Amino acid sequence: MKGIRARLIIHFGLILLLIVLLLEGLFYWAVHTYYFGTATETLVTRSVTFTNFVNKYAGGYGLKDKSRYILENVSKEENAKIEVLALDGRVLLNSYGFQTAEVIGTPDVSSALQTGMGLYVGKAPQTKERVIAVSNPLTYLGDHVGVLRYSISAEPLYAAVNRIAMYGAGVGLIVVVFAFALSLIIANRIVGPIQDLTRAATQMATGNFSTRAKKQFDDEVGTLAETFNYMAEEIGKNEEMKNDFISSVSHELRTPLTSIKGWGETLISGGLEDKEETMLGLEVISKETDRLIGLVEELLDFSKFQSGELRLHVERLDLRDILEDVRIQFTVRAQEKNVDFDVQIPSAPLPVSVDPNRMKQIFVNLLDNAFKFTPGGGSVQVSCQTDQSHVRVFVRDTGDGISPSDMPRITERFYKGQSKQPGSGLGLSICRELIHLHKGQFHIDSTQGTGTTVSVELPLAQSLPSS
Repeated sequence: MKGIRARLIIHFGLILLLIVLLLEGLFYWAVHTYYFGTATETLVTRSVTFTNFVNKYAGGYGLKDKSRYILENVSKEENAKIEVLALDGRVLLNSYGFQTAEVIGTPDVSSALQTGMGLYVGKAPQTKERVIAVSNPLTYLGDHVGVLRYSISAEPLYAAVNRIAMYGAGVGLIVVVFAFALSLIIANRIVGPIQDLTRAATQMATGNFSTRAKKQFDDEVGTLAETFNYMAEEIGKNEEMKNDFISSVSHELRTPLTSIKGWGETLISGGLEDKEETMLGLEVISKETDRLIGLVEELLDFSKFQSGELRLHVERLDLRDILEDVRIQFTVRAQEKNVDFDVQIPSAPLPVSVDPNRMKQIFVNLLDNAFKFTPGGGSVQVSCQTDQSHVRVFVRDTGDGISPSDMPRITERFYKGQSKQPGSGLGLSICRELIHLHKGQFHIDSTQGTGTTVSVELPLAQSLPSS
């Protein structure tokens, strides 16, 4: 009873067995009622008809004369036993022509004298044979003088009914066996896919994320198999992403740490006597430390997104101020890399309700990517468009662009695609999440070899706070 298959078979089997037993009982009752009802009705009809005949045409005869009259007029084809009884139940004469000293005290005799007819189904007192008996009163000048009793043996009826019941029981047994076999088939059809799912889940638990469950039927279990396969596919993707992330972050951490350690050892061995070399080493250590801090901050932001702990500190401000800050911040980098950097800030205010630090983080990340993938001689441009309810900021570059195969997954966590540039693969994912938290929209258009355009759409606030 521990397995689903065993419980299904037993439960289905018991239900069907109870149904068969109930139907067998009803069938036996119906056959018994039909056979005995027909026999009793026939016997009553013949008994009443013949008694009325005798009382009508031999009404002036005494009981003994009536007995002889009855014996003379009984049909030779009559198979029932006919007896003429005195009022005290003594048998005066039977259809075989015998006069016995037997006294019949069955209820049908007394009932016939009291109500006009009596019926008895039971055992004969002397022979213990099961019989059906019908008694009717014999009259003389309007008074009861005796009883005319018809009786037949019920044994053939019981035998016939029992024989039919045995046939029915045999059919019922076949039905029960068939039902158990059918329940076994149904149980296997239900349990088989579940066992397949269990095996697939066991394989997955051991780390085999390529395993898949077979969808055998288009039902709830089939839907469960599809869901399981979808889950396995997603877990496989996440596992691959995790491995890529660990590899990427390990590389990203190792590179600055190697530089820091190398320059630290160089400065220590040099004794800090060469000022120019010392400043160069300290500058490299500072830049690599900033890279480490940025990577750690991205990981912390990702952790906050995962746990739902990231909170925005929203203020009403002019978006132009943030754009001006990032323009100043990236002007030097544009000059160093020989990239044309143009920030087109509109003259009209751009009132928005945002977290200023997070909004600056978004544009710094987008511009950092733009400069990272734009070679010298290229250009990076920031422009704005507004309507009555929204402002759209576009960050365009003339860099390498994004390959079509990478575009669908470019904003996935830890995904770096075919790029060889340093990074954790979290920047665009964090930007997208932050923009959605600001109830904005984030979109990327790119053509490989031509460049990329990233648009950030934010709702406009009603007005700026007065100065």
